[in-house]
Amino acid sequence: MFIIAIVAQLIDVVLGLVIWVIIAQVIASWLVAFGVVNTRNRAVYMIVDTLDRVTVPILQPIRRIVPPFGGLDLSPLILLLLIDYVIRPILHHYIPIAYF
Repeated sequence: MFIIAIVAQLIDVVLGLVIWVIIAQVIASWLVAFGVVNTRNRAVYMIVDTLDRVTVPILQPIRRIVPPFGGLDLSPLILLLLIDYVIRPILHHYIPIAYF
């Protein structure tokens, strides 16, 4: 049972990192779309490209099912809701109360 708790806690930490990367990618894409940052700047391009390359494999299955809604990509929102309301409650069932 202890090993399962450790694995569940590790998965929970990874999911927390995934959430932050998705939020960073959404904010970066908004900044690029509204012209606040310029992708001709090499550092900005590398950051935006890295975030995009990390999140596309995670978001692509959702994008196949849910098409863009009036130019809005709802796949990050759907993934965040899925993580917070489906996957994390299942994981927290296996993490003992003492770890919280």
